Amino acid sequence: MASPSRRLQTKPVITCLKSVLLTYTFVFWVSGIVLLAVGVWGRVSLAVYFSLLDEKATNVPFVLVGAGTVVVLLGTFGCFATCRGSTWMLKLYAMLLSLIFLIVLVAAVVGFVFRHEIKTNFESNLNLALRDYNVTADRHSEAVDTIQRTLHCCGVQNYSDWEKTEYFTQRGIPRSCCKSQDDCSEEDLKDVRKAKLKVFVDGCFFLVTSTMESKMSVVAGISFGIACFQLVGIILACCLSQYITNNQYEMV
Repeated sequence: MASPSRRLQTKPVITCLKSVLLTYTFVFWVSGIVLLAVGVWGRVSLAVYFSLLDEKATNVPFVLVGAGTVVVLLGTFGCFATCRGSTWMLKLYAMLLSLIFLIVLVAAVVGFVFRHEIKTNFESNLNLALRDYNVTADRHSEAVDTIQRTLHCCGVQNYSDWEKTEYFTQRGIPRSCCKSQDDCSEEDLKDVRKAKLKVFVDGCFFLVTSTMESKMSVVAGISFGIACFQLVGIILACCLSQYITNNQYEMV
């Protein structure tokens, strides 16, 4: 049993630890809101690209939204545990932080390892989208048009990829490849030599992967930063719990 004087000496230390942990937990809670926002932003800004990937890849934004929700709930629990000064709650908080840290770390490693597979998958699906391209409201065809208009590109590797498609024999190169809609007739689009002067000549694959990598780098950087930030919370929660236990400190 710790002496009264010993407990009086440790009270300021524990109060300081509580203040620091509460500040940390609030910032951690805010980071959950950031993850939620990043997940929604990724879903909206990368939706057209995800539509040309396998279903597993399209779940990435939803994973971030789910992770953000968990972080918000865990941050709320952390504030409650810190205010109560409950050792078992603080230990549970530290354990849950450790679990989330490991999950985010594994997800980041898996994403890094399989990034080339994602590129290959996208190129394959983009080629299929060109082959099956039509003027109906098909989501893959709409995705191709949106990508070509937005990134000012045409085809997979270059504009001549359209020459190998069934759509080209009927209508020529799609109008979404045109530099100017007012100066791009159907006759021009059916002639590859004339079309070269009227359409974007660069392929979409390189531009799309570059765009996705730059945006996903932002997502990955934020996610990894939040994961590393959790280490601070784990250490603080463990220290406060241990201090309270060792000195048999009770909140009044």
